[in-house]
Amino acid sequence: MWFKNLRIFRLSPEWDYTADTLEAALQEHAFQPGTSQDPLSLGWVAPREGEGLVHALNDQFLICLRSEKKLLPSTVINQVARAKARDLEAEQGYKPGRKQMQEIKEQVITELMPRAFSIARDTRIWIDSKNLWLVVDAASAATGDEVMGLLAKSLNPFPVLPLYTELSPGSAMTSWLLEDEAPANFSIDQDTELRSTSESRAVVRYVRHSAEPDELRRHIESGKQCTRLALTWDDRISFVLTDGLELKRVAPLDVLKEQNEVMAGDEAELFNSDMTLMTAELTKLFDDLLNALGGEKKVV
Repeated sequence: MWFKNLRIFRLSPEWDYTADTLEAALQEHAFQPGTSQDPLSLGWVAPREGEGLVHALNDQFLICLRSEKKLLPSTVINQVARAKARDLEAEQGYKPGRKQMQEIKEQVITELMPRAFSIARDTRIWIDSKNLWLVVDAASAATGDEVMGLLAKSLNPFPVLPLYTELSPGSAMTSWLLEDEAPANFSIDQDTELRSTSESRAVVRYVRHSAEPDELRRHIESGKQCTRLALTWDDRISFVLTDGLELKRVAPLDVLKEQNEVMAGDEAELFNSDMTLMTAELTKLFDDLLNALGGEKKVV
């Protein structure tokens, strides 16, 4: 159950939800399948089948957002709309104008929506009520925005804050490459992305390939900044840090996998063991990462 793509937020110091009060708040927006005309349906579901909307373990909560989207490709809409437009042209003696075409497309969407396929996606959210972290397991900003939007509707007042650091991740990663030295408890791995700050936005990527320090220095001196850097923390977790303070491709290394295999029992025990290990290790990683980035920046 390890999260693979982390979008990290701060909980407000006023956070005071218990598992029960959080469950009650989420129930107001529990997932309901959409009607035949709903292109998108969002709601909270159980993170583990057969349980409530909040899986609580000590001070750690796990919740899950389900997004159900109707698949109606624009090519299909346009194809049917053009056929209807030709029929209308033959009937009225002239081509439909822009307004008529828009009305035709809206009619086509209404007609086709009940026959559209639905695809569901679940996004997990980890809430650390002790250390005041909220972490969304989402690779895209759009998915993260869906989570934040429904959380804002479900929790009042909205207890989530952006996370800022004294050093920007981009400038810090660039400095580590220039100095050819990773911060304490981290090591630099092989994947690196450098992007020009000029209008050209030129990009240089190293994939599973270690660049020579002199080569990196030339790119940086020419105006490029590091936007993605593969790192390993404490020989326990590998990930890619982005200039937006996101952690991509998070993976526990063998030492943690072996540790968890020793602890695990049945399916429920394995789930709780994974959750306990993940939350404990990532909390320590976050602390070291914040230190490497100059500490957390408080915004008044």
